[in-house]
Formats: sequence, structure tokens, C-alpha cells
Amino acid sequence: MTKTQSTTSVCAIVLAAGLGTRMKSKKQKVLHEIAGRPMVCHVLAALEEAGVMRSVVVVSEGSKDVKDAVAPRPVAVQARQLGTGDAVKSALPLLEQTEQEVLVLFGADPLISSQTISTIIARRQAKDNPAVVVLGFRPNEFENYGRLIAAADGHLDAIVEAKDATPEQARIDLCNSGIMAIDGKRLPDLLSRLRNDNAKQEFYLTDIVRLARQDGAICAWVEGDETELLGVDTRADLAEAERLIQIRLRKKALAGGATLIDPKSTFFSADTIIGQDVVIGPNVFFGPGVNVADNVVINAFCHIEGTDLCEGATVGPYARLRPGAKIERGAKVGNFVEIKNAVLGTGAKVNHLSYVGDAMVGANANIGAGTITCNYDGFLKSRTEIGEGAFIGSNTALVAPVKIGDGAIIGAGSTISKDVMGDDLAVTRAPQKSVSGWAKRFRSERQAKKNALKK
Repeated sequence: MTKTQSTTSVCAIVLAAGLGTRMKSKKQKVLHEIAGRPMVCHVLAALEEAGVMRSVVVVSEGSKDVKDAVAPRPVAVQARQLGTGDAVKSALPLLEQTEQEVLVLFGADPLISSQTISTIIARRQAKDNPAVVVLGFRPNEFENYGRLIAAADGHLDAIVEAKDATPEQARIDLCNSGIMAIDGKRLPDLLSRLRNDNAKQEFYLTDIVRLARQDGAICAWVEGDETELLGVDTRADLAEAERLIQIRLRKKALAGGATLIDPKSTFFSADTIIGQDVVIGPNVFFGPGVNVADNVVINAFCHIEGTDLCEGATVGPYARLRPGAKIERGAKVGNFVEIKNAVLGTGAKVNHLSYVGDAMVGANANIGAGTITCNYDGFLKSRTEIGEGAFIGSNTALVAPVKIGDGAIIGAGSTISKDVMGDDLAVTRAPQKSVSGWAKRFRSERQAKKNALKK
């Protein structure tokens, strides 16, 4: 199912109020990142890809960081942790009366796909009009999960918690993920009838299946993939989610026409864009905000974030590209080079051992080894402008703000703090002088002293 008009009546409630104490972190659980993106934002992105453009995020009190992360989406506050049913109830005032389908998902289930979300919506919109559709799955280890009790006609009779299952029910491997699609018109009534007369004194959302069946409505289920339904509760879960999403992102890059020399050592962010005929060497890490055009070569051991790599650019090995970097068509960034908030023009070269920050480097300019743009004076950042075809000699310091004109040449070892006009030569090193025979006399004197000390 793709984005269609049928999804305009769908609203998602994303439960993100859990404190995540098992994460052993001051950061709220849903803000922990996989592939460079907070977990809750993965869920929201999957919803939007499925065409669900309205979401309400349920948070705990004082969750400013979560509110900021999900903005501008509306946020409902669950004042006390009284169960999933209570969490969904706290979002009701933010729903519109026209909502025909309400999805309930979890902010710490970051691997849910848009295809699975679309499948749930489609089942809710089927002709038999199920009141509740539950996403089930078949995990390898299912002892601790609630079981879906399916009827012979394919409908859902009940959800049974693991502790309440009979020996026969305990053998069922179809388990409850907790993700649901619910008839929006029925939802307020179903929630109002939930009771907390259980061991935890919580309001369980799963009870709405029983209540809907009591009303004579049918319920249904669809089956999802276990790898999409990993709930992240611990650091170990977080690492496993990272592993799984990297597999997904690598497959996407390969299917899109990129070559990964060693896929297992290449790490992408969720928003990384990779063109065709891109070659990526081993041990390359992409942070957020990277756009790689066609025919780019990224050699081994590079760290890239917030960067645009234009067609035919070459990077690395051992290069670091920081936010704001743009490497134009055919430009080259070599080994042990760092680029930050700077544009490297078409065909320009920074081949080794240099730092270029807060700068504009013109087309076909050549930056020699050991060049540094001195962009920070301890208080303010300033820019360096290097003209087209300029040549910057090795071991040069360009003290910003400074402009190097088109075609200018800077002699090696210079410190440039004043503008250089186009086609000029600028050199600041001290004049060279030679003392005839000095080295020979020096060696003779020192050797004599050494010999005397030995005696």
C-alpha cells in the first residue's frame, strides 16, 4: 500500500512515555539513537512513509527532550505510568472526530517498516470491518509473550497473557507485538471500559480485544517479521537494533547501485543518500546528513557527516568530512584531511595532511600538504576564500579572514594574514642564509667533546 487518500483518516498514537531504567541512562529510552536517529523518530518516519501524516506522541511529565525531538507533532502527557490503555487514553483529546483508524505503536520499536504499517491499515479497512487488528509475530523464544488466539475463520478471538495461558495455549507460537489498528469510532468507548483489577493495577490495552468481542464485533490479526518487532529495553537490545538496521541500509545501498568493498564495516545513517556507481571502501562511517552523488569514490577509513559529495568526487583514505562540507564535481580530498563548513570547488585538490574549515576553495585550486585555515581566534570564526586555480604551498597557515585571488601562488611555509591579489606570489618565510663549513666544524667540535667525556 502506498500513500493514498485512504490514509488521510488514519492517526497514529506513538507510546514514548517509558523511562527505560534498564538502559542505565539519564537520556530517555526513545531518544537513544540507531543509525544516527532517535528511535522514536524511526517510528515516525515509517508512519509518514506509509502515508500516515498525523501522529500523537505520548510522553511522561517533564519530557522536554522528547517533545523537541518529535516536534512539530502534538504531544500528550501521561501523568502516571498506569499501563498502555491509560497511555492511549491520554492521547484521546488530541484526536480528531474524523479519525477512522487509530494506530498504536511503540517509540522503542524502531525497526517497524512502512510496509508492515500499510498491511495493518489495509486489514483494518477490509470489508469485514474488524474493530481491532493486532500485529502478531512468531519469535524463536516465545515463552514470555502474550498469545494471539486465532479462530478457525482467521479472525482473532482473544489475547492471552503468558502467565494466564493454559498448557495448550502456551504451545501457540503466534505472539502479540502490542501494535494495533483500532476503529476510531469505537476506541473511546473501549478505553472507558478498561479495568485495572490485575496484579499490576494497570490498564491493559490488550483488553479491548475481549471488550470488542463482547460487543459482537470481529477482531483480526496480521503477521509481521520478528526482526521488525525488536523492542529496545537494554543496551544489548540497542546494539542488536543497530546491527539489524545496518543490514537493511547496506542492502538498500547495494540494490541502488553502490559497491561496498566490505559491507559489514560500512555504517550508514538512516538518512544517508547514495547514488549509483559509488564505490565505498572498508571501515567508512556515515553520520547524519550525507548526500553522495553518482560515481563518487570513498576510500577506506573515512568519517563523513553533514556533507554533500558531488558527482565524481574522491575522498580518503583516512579523511574526515564534517557538517557543512561540500565537495564539488571531480574534487579530491586525500588522506588525513579534515574539511569543515567549507566548499571545495570543481576539480580542486586537498590531497594530504590539511585542515580546511570555514572556507571557499575555488575550482581547480591545489592545497599543499600541511595547509591550515586558521579560522578561530578563540572567540569568533572567520572565513578564508581561495580563488580558482590558486596554489597553496605546503605547510602554509592562512589566517582568516583572508582572501587568496584567482591563480595566486603561496610559497611553502608561509603564514598569510593579508589578502593576496590574483596571480601574485606571496611568501612570508625568513630569507635563507648559509654559513660556509659550519656543519663540518660543528661535528668536529662535538665529537672531540664526546671523546673527552669518555676518557
